[in-house]
Amino acid sequence: MSMHSSLNQVVAAIAVVATLAMSQPVRAQEADGLSAADRAAAFKASGAIRRGGEWVSCPDDPHGGEATLGEVRDLNGDGRPEVVIEGHGTFCYGSTEAGYTLLSKQADGGWKVMDSNNGIAEFLKTVGKDGWPDISIGGPGFCFPVLRWNGREYAVHRHEYEGKACRPGE
Repeated sequence: MSMHSSLNQVVAAIAVVATLAMSQPVRAQEADGLSAADRAAAFKASGAIRRGGEWVSCPDDPHGGEATLGEVRDLNGDGRPEVVIEGHGTFCYGSTEAGYTLLSKQADGGWKVMDSNNGIAEFLKTVGKDGWPDISIGGPGFCFPVLRWNGREYAVHRHEYEGKACRPGE
């Protein structure tokens, strides 16, 4: 078989794959696994609004107050995704320059706010009620609150710095 005929076979195979791919229905689902409708519903449930083609978590911020989609994964093992909507800027979030809203997709398809706070959410391996992970709230300083789900809400459970117990202000 000549190199020319091999090349023609490769080109033909690519054409067939491209034709098949183009004939498949396009799904409105991104790499994070959320459809565009789910993404928009999560942003809305977090309190963000649309302004000029982007999501804004702090509408009073004269510099924008952009909201972005952070982590997307099943945090509590129920088979439905949780998302973190992140807010940015000092106007609403102070020296931390960040805030978050943790949302959980419900069985009815809606989104429920599980927690919302100033700071940067870091999910830990330790868990509270119903398998919800503890959340370390990072920001300026050296002693951070760790929140634990108690069945109703995320509440301060302890304070840590680099995995070790600490006391705020000391």
